[in-house]
Parts: sequence; structure tokens; C-alpha cells
Amino acid sequence: EEMGKAGAKKMIDEGLFERFPCDAVFGLHNFPVGDVGRFALNEGALMASSNTYKITVRGRGTHASMPHTGIDPVAAVVTLAQQLQTIVARTIPSTERALLAVTQLQGSDAPNVIPDVATVGGTIRTFSIEAIDKLEARLREVAAGVAAAHGCTAEVYFNRSSPPTVNHPAEARFAAGVMREVVGDDMVTDNFPAVMGAEDFAHMLLARPGCYAFLGNGDGDHRLDGHGPGPCIIHNTSFDFNDEIIPIGASYFVKLVQRWLPSGA
Repeated sequence: EEMGKAGAKKMIDEGLFERFPCDAVFGLHNFPVGDVGRFALNEGALMASSNTYKITVRGRGTHASMPHTGIDPVAAVVTLAQQLQTIVARTIPSTERALLAVTQLQGSDAPNVIPDVATVGGTIRTFSIEAIDKLEARLREVAAGVAAAHGCTAEVYFNRSSPPTVNHPAEARFAAGVMREVVGDDMVTDNFPAVMGAEDFAHMLLARPGCYAFLGNGDGDHRLDGHGPGPCIIHNTSFDFNDEIIPIGASYFVKLVQRWLPSGA
């Protein structure tokens, strides 16, 4: 999942739910949501889709002292990177959240060479498939137009790694009830705002009803001295999993099974 290879989809495509029939699916992820052991979820989109893109712009390389003898793809990529930053605001309604980030630029390896090829890449996050469709289409149009304006051509690679993680209302309410049995009403936030992170469990929620939720990891007070001073958030060099939440998460899953099985017997 972390490499963007959509492991959950691969499992489903290879017959996961045919081999192991499931009425519903439930997932849990540690997350910096405040109190240690706090559950956080909602009844709709909890996490965004994850999509990556890479645009390869082709020109004609030359020596940097003679730019008139070549076609500079770096200039095109610099312009393109700036134009990509405007796509969301001009494509997606302001009432809907979406994100396009430019995170990679690559040109020549030498300071005195205009290369044949330059690239720009990054990520796009949305909370609907429709928004992905619109942004991909617009990205391709802008890439082609900017490249052509510079006398170059553009090739677009677009990878849809994970769709939005969207909870099913009935299963989310069921899960929240179980969570309250485990930790009490005050430690369950059932209207948690959607985050721009992504999760390939989303593929399972497209195949079966279910609920994905967060379990609070705390702010880092549990870390040993010398571990790191940074925030205790995921994908951070100073992150340290808080072992105190293991029995809380395990208890949730046990009670979830105990409550679910009689209802579906």
C-alpha cells in the first residue's frame, strides 16, 4: 500500500472475498487525533484518493550557451509546474476539497546542458471519483498545451493508486457504538473531518460495506529520550507507535465481532 501498488485491490482481484466471504469490512489505523485511545471516524469520506502523475516533456538538447540551437524542455516544465498549481481552483467547485501538489522537478544533471527531456511530477488528492476524472483530464490538456507553446511534446503518466476511503453510514454507526462500549462516549469522535491522506482499504469499501477509523496515538509523551523531538505523526522520522493503544484496538475488534455475529446469524 505504501508504495502505491494498491495491495488491497490486488487481493480483491485475486478472489479475496470469494475465498473468504465477508458481509462487512472494518479497519483501524493509529493516528495523531489527540488523546491516547480516542477513536475518530465519520459516516462518509474519511480519507482522500491517492493519485500520482509524472509529465515527461521532450524537446531538443543543446549547450546552455547556445539555447537558440535547441528546444528547451526545462523552460516548458517550469511554466507547466506553475500552471498545474491553478488547475484545482479552476476545475473543482470551491465547496469541494481537492489538492494538486507539484513535488518533483527534473532537468539536466549538468549546469551547462539543456537536456532533451525534463519532467514534473506530484500527487493529486480528491474525495470523489468525479473530481479525479476532471483533474486528470485537465492536467492532460494543460500539459499538452504548455508543451506545444514551447515547441515540445508531453507524455503524461497518471496512476490512480487508491480511491477515496468512504465509510458506509450504517456500518459506521455500528462501529461507533462498539467503540463507545470500549472507551466511553467522551473518547469517540464520530464526526471527524476528512483528511487528505489516503488508504488502500478504500478498495475494500468499494467491494463491501464497512467502516474505517482512526485510533489516537497521542502527542509523543510516550517516546523514550533521544527518540526524536518532532511531532509524533505518521511518516515522520520521530514517530514512535504507542503500545498503550494495542489492547484498546484489540478490544474493539473482539467486541465488534461479538456484536456483529449475532446480528447476522
